[in-house]
Amino acid sequence: MGERFPFIRLAALLFVASLFILGEARIRHYKWEAKYEFKSPDCYKKLVITINGKSPGPTIKAQQNDTVVVELTNSLMTENVAIHWHGIRQIGTPWFDGSALVTQCPIPPGQTFIYKFLVDRPGTYLYHSHYGMQREAGLYGSILVSLPDGVSDPFSYDHEKNIILNDWYHKSTYEQATGLSSIPFVWVGEPQSLLIHGRGWFDCSTPGIEAGLCNATNPECSPYVLTVVPGKTYRLRISSMTTLSALSFEIEGHNMTVVEADGSYVEPFVVKNLFIYSGETYSVLVKADQDPSRNYWAITKVVSRNSTTPNGRAILNYYPNHPRRTPPTDPPTGPAWDDVDPRLAQSLAIKARQGHISPPPQKSDRLIVMLNTQNKVDGYIRWSINNVSFNFPPIPYLVALKQNKAQLFDQSPPPTGYDFVNYDINKNPNNTNATISDSIYRLEFNSTVDIVLQNAKSLANTSETHPWHLHGHAFWVLGYGKGKFDVFSHPGDYNLVDPIMKNTVPVHPYGWTALRFRADNPGVWAFHCHIEAHYFLGMGVVFEEGVERVGRLPSSIMGCSR
Repeated sequence: MGERFPFIRLAALLFVASLFILGEARIRHYKWEAKYEFKSPDCYKKLVITINGKSPGPTIKAQQNDTVVVELTNSLMTENVAIHWHGIRQIGTPWFDGSALVTQCPIPPGQTFIYKFLVDRPGTYLYHSHYGMQREAGLYGSILVSLPDGVSDPFSYDHEKNIILNDWYHKSTYEQATGLSSIPFVWVGEPQSLLIHGRGWFDCSTPGIEAGLCNATNPECSPYVLTVVPGKTYRLRISSMTTLSALSFEIEGHNMTVVEADGSYVEPFVVKNLFIYSGETYSVLVKADQDPSRNYWAITKVVSRNSTTPNGRAILNYYPNHPRRTPPTDPPTGPAWDDVDPRLAQSLAIKARQGHISPPPQKSDRLIVMLNTQNKVDGYIRWSINNVSFNFPPIPYLVALKQNKAQLFDQSPPPTGYDFVNYDINKNPNNTNATISDSIYRLEFNSTVDIVLQNAKSLANTSETHPWHLHGHAFWVLGYGKGKFDVFSHPGDYNLVDPIMKNTVPVHPYGWTALRFRADNPGVWAFHCHIEAHYFLGMGVVFEEGVERVGRLPSSIMGCSR
């Protein structure tokens, strides 16, 4: 027998479905203006790129499966811009990844561009400029994605705070880029200060400072204050947007329990110092369980470089003490800058939380070994992978591939390895074969790819820590090691049981890091060192996977390719 009132049943179903959609996913709309303003984040006045007058910019807050819409107006007057949504996989929207000349044309001055993408995973993420070396001028901020209503994290806390760590230069990006691109080579040097959530300290009595440029009493550079209530537990979402520096972060007298890394739950472990590299994000739990009658120092320190940069300082304020009350003790000095072992130990300790493990494929279809070196090409200093230094094409790769214009970039495949048997990572590199190329790796769609990052000695007689970031994916971190990676023996030591999934990972001095990912996200994706000067001078590659599955490109990304 048919239903007497089928239209009522249909209407009810549609109503319930609409409630489900409204309850489960929302549209988060942001309207931003990027422009230069004079700011004094470390007491020294310089031009800073702000978003709606702020640096760090506004925090994007959303729930899992929400859609984020950012209407960005470029008011920088004389330069382009593009914003990368760091850690957001851009499933179905590879054109909004925000990597200039990889997935889109940069946005010209005076124009407005709309980014629209899904945030499909909860966690702590970032956004920042991805055009030239613009990020270090102050265009960066946080993306915080919470769980849907009624779903809880596998750990408890009372409140949460968000902190972005950074290093800070006084020279403009134009001065730095010109020096890096010159003969003789002019290195950027060490940062003038370290910022904790946009606030730092520079000694205004430093000789040679022009009168009026530095004001130690400027409220813009008063220490960042993190206020806590005694007895409460806090989730600190800590991110690094450094231009150059690897950092140690610590809070005087307090331990930190690591519970999240790059959006993945971590099997909890306790640290005194959190080592964090550019592009990484963590959540740590801190309990306000010390003497409540005083305040405490929080500090950042440069590690992995013999830096002249003074430590960054903030105040952990125990309510109801005055937030500007100086702690009665000297700030912690931090760990030794050149002690690699505790940094490697932390990397090895980061594993997926039990009950939240995403098992990796047990085997890979392809192995690419990437030797990280510094080279000379025609007398110019470059950074490179397997003696090939990356350069951008004239139009975005995504556009070129979808419009059958692949001839506009080098079609020869990049090298998938180096002479690991004979190459000595402890000696200065042989630069006779160093070249510049804009060729890309073409990956079979849905294949499993292993990447091994191999560190070595540079022309400067050092081996630096390189943080590598992959766009469009989270990867499994299979292992770290000292010395030279052995393609025959070391894969047998991979962690295939509970590896963490991340989007940014360090390769330690004279060491190697192994990762695995599925090439299952149609598009064109950058993979690069997150140190600005290194990527600017060629320390990166690009992967193409399943580009034939990418839908019609929006016209807004094609301004430079028509």
